[in-house]
Formats: sequence, structure tokens, C-alpha cells
Amino acid sequence: MKDIEYLKSRPKSDTHNHLNLSMKYERYKHWAGMAIPNFPRKMTGLDEMHMVIGTYTRPRCQTAKDVKDLFEMSIQDAIADNVVWLETSVDINFLKHYDNNLDKFLSDISGLVSKYKKQIEIRPEVGISKTLDRDFIRTWVYPLFESKIFNNVDLYGPEVFEGIEDFVYIFKLAEKYNIKKKAHVGEFSDAQSVRRFVELFDLDEVQHGIGAAADDSVLQFLADRKIRCNVCPMSNVMLSAVPSLKEHPIKKMIDAGIPIGLGTDDLLFFGKTNSDQLYDMLKCGLITDADAEMLMAVRD
Repeated sequence: MKDIEYLKSRPKSDTHNHLNLSMKYERYKHWAGMAIPNFPRKMTGLDEMHMVIGTYTRPRCQTAKDVKDLFEMSIQDAIADNVVWLETSVDINFLKHYDNNLDKFLSDISGLVSKYKKQIEIRPEVGISKTLDRDFIRTWVYPLFESKIFNNVDLYGPEVFEGIEDFVYIFKLAEKYNIKKKAHVGEFSDAQSVRRFVELFDLDEVQHGIGAAADDSVLQFLADRKIRCNVCPMSNVMLSAVPSLKEHPIKKMIDAGIPIGLGTDDLLFFGKTNSDQLYDMLKCGLITDADAEMLMAVRD
């Protein structure tokens, strides 16, 4: 079994990452000037995580400079783990912190991409929550795609079917601009929801997708279509989507022939870098050394 120092030394990817919440807690605490009680901790689903965000992290982020600081801390901690390929969501709602100044927003993102380009390939994603005002999304998604700064789009929020047809135009627009299409589904929802999202949005990749493991036909569907699932094992454990790391379905998905990327999701909340996650999965016998090498080698 590969040891932790070997894993830390290897160049690797992080294919599922939210740029405002992907720094280590100690770095965040020093920047924020405050602690989050009993943290990091295991939580009972997304509602508890959103409670922590609403109570502690969102109030601390008020300005454009705050947003940029959070982004930069996350990039620096990815580099510290020898991540050389970072696919990361930049929430569209942060435009409000910039007083809807699109040029400044884009300048800060492109500036960070350029600043760290010798150390890491940053592939920004337009992150869109399904709970966000529909008119706000429609106003800004067009110029964001047109900017050519974003490589991907990522839709997230409650894993429900109601109203999801409202977002089909976004994925059709993404095709026009050659933007990779992703959506969160199958972390807490079932296998058929994963299939429905892939078919409705013609997804290139699924964020999480672990619910597919409960249905072999859906696993085969994903494998046949070569739909990569960007899986975040520690996120799934810490949010109680799976009972334990040893019981995580990532190995079943790998063995089914589904392309798999490994992500930290929100390092601030879940406390494990990709090197840590690989080591923990190896240590408990969930994956093999060959699986670990494959997960580290994912690019694009």
C-alpha cells in the first residue's frame, strides 16, 4: 500500500471542488478571525451544512475582496496537496458581492488563473444553485459563458425533479460555447434520478452520482455513455450520505467501468485533501494502489 508521503508527492487532480469553501479550516479560521464551534464535524445532510454556512461562513464574506481571498486560499491549499488540475465551481451569486460588476468579477477570476498557472491548471466552472432567482441566473449566465473564462458549468442544490426543466436552456447554451456540462445528483437521490439528469441535460459528467451504485442498469448506462462521476468520499461520509468510508460505493463504480474523478468538494467542511482521501481509502481496503494511481491521473 502506498504511504501518505508518496500520495502527497504525486501530482493529482481535484475534479469536484467549490472554490469559496476549499481551504483548510485552520487557514480559514486565521483569516476569518473566529472559530466555528465543534468543527469540522460529521453532519446529518445538507440542511445542517447550510445552517453552518448561514450562521458562520456567509456572514463573514461580505465584499469582493472577501470572495477573492477565499478563492485564493482554496487555490493555495490545492497546490499544497500537489493538485495540478483543479475543476472548481465559482458560484454565480458572488456577482452580488461585486455589485454586479461583471468586468471586475471576471478580472479577479482570470487573474487568479493566470497568477498560479505555472503551478496548477485551474478550470473554473459557472456554479449555479437551483434555488437562485431564475431571472438573476438568466441575466448573467449568457455573459459569463461568452467571457470564455469558464470551462465548465455546474448545477447544484436540492436533488429534486420539480422545476428542473427551467435549467435545460443553460446546458444547451453551454454546448454552444463548448462548455463542459455537470450537475450534482445522486448524493442523496436514487439511481434513476442520476439517469434522468444525464438524459435531460445531456450531461458530460455527474457530481457525486453515488446513488447510481444501487442499480446495475444505471451503472451500465453511465459506463456505456462514458459519463464521468466526480466522487467525494469524505464529503459523502461527513454528510451521512454513506454510513462509513469502507461502505462507500466508489469501488463498485470503478469496477463497473465508469470513469471516476476524485474531489474534495468543500475541504473546509470535510477536512480531507485528495491525498488524505486516497490514503484513507487504501488503508481501509476500499481501493487498490492501481485505483489510486488512476484517480490521481485524471485530467480533463
